[in-house]
Amino acid sequence: MNDIAIAKAGAADGYENSRLADWVPIHFDLRDTWFPVAFSADIGTQAVRRIVHAQAYYLWRDRGRIRAAEFRPDQLEELRRSATAFTGGTGHYPVTERYGYVWAWYGNPDNADPALIPSIPFLPVDGSNIPRYTQRTVRFDAASPLSVENLIDLTHADFLHAKAIGDGRSESDIVEVQSTSETVTRTRIVTRKSVAPVMRWIGGVRAKYQDLRAVLHVHLRNNLAISYPSFSPGYAIPNVQPFVPVGRHRSRVDQTNYTVAAPAPFRWLMPRISYVIQPQDNAVLRPQNERYFDADRRRDLSSRFDAPGNRYRLVMRRLAERQRRGDFSYAADGDPSVDISAVLGMDG
Repeated sequence: MNDIAIAKAGAADGYENSRLADWVPIHFDLRDTWFPVAFSADIGTQAVRRIVHAQAYYLWRDRGRIRAAEFRPDQLEELRRSATAFTGGTGHYPVTERYGYVWAWYGNPDNADPALIPSIPFLPVDGSNIPRYTQRTVRFDAASPLSVENLIDLTHADFLHAKAIGDGRSESDIVEVQSTSETVTRTRIVTRKSVAPVMRWIGGVRAKYQDLRAVLHVHLRNNLAISYPSFSPGYAIPNVQPFVPVGRHRSRVDQTNYTVAAPAPFRWLMPRISYVIQPQDNAVLRPQNERYFDADRRRDLSSRFDAPGNRYRLVMRRLAERQRRGDFSYAADGDPSVDISAVLGMDG
């Protein structure tokens, strides 16, 4: 049994031994996907270490070319014999750059295809001219799927982040959810919502109410969340949040808040909200994540009225079950590179 097969078996055991009715986010370890493991601007000639599902990735540039390996460049030749099946025994991972990120493959390297990198239509493909002020890194003390589920949750922002992005008061609030075999998309349309304080304080919006259309598009294999909230009056705040799993209980998020179309000083200050939002989310996620440590505790429960969260859990389970059976392919409806401009509402 090779290393990939052993890793599959370990993930399968964790999934299979959990009660089917339970949601156990620490057991998900989905393969054959690209992870945005670092901002391109952070990688130079000196090797930088990143972790994906406890697997080490060393990143550096060799005469301008991006490289990714299981070992430091100075140890590569010496340790190559111990390279795993994640690199096909070569020690080198498939790696490329797009949208201002370094993308490294996690899974069978024979299946790595740049065409499987998700589309992020509001970012320049070559990563050029992405201002550094739009990029921030935060960390969460929770399994990546739990962090994504928190993001999908309809109520969390109105309660946790009301002082920054507004409370739940509105004239109407409509929520829709769609999914494919690889993605879940939640659309929220709110009319006459209380103006987001951050828009009033630093965005110059003087109206009492705003309309909001917020789309969250989640890629399941790599926990990549692409968000496009658009306020009227106000501005769109397109952002990318890749919840890269450092291990079962921690994730790293190299977030891009692409506020370049907003006026100053809002476009400069809004990305810094990550440092306000993260502690609020983490205060909820950390104790919640700890409840999954003990298998003897009572099962996880969720509301049947939470359609987006339940759809996320359902599709994640289906994908994990398919991979447990050894099927790591992408179905016809699951092409990550499909242009999602219309889905995000960028055309409207």
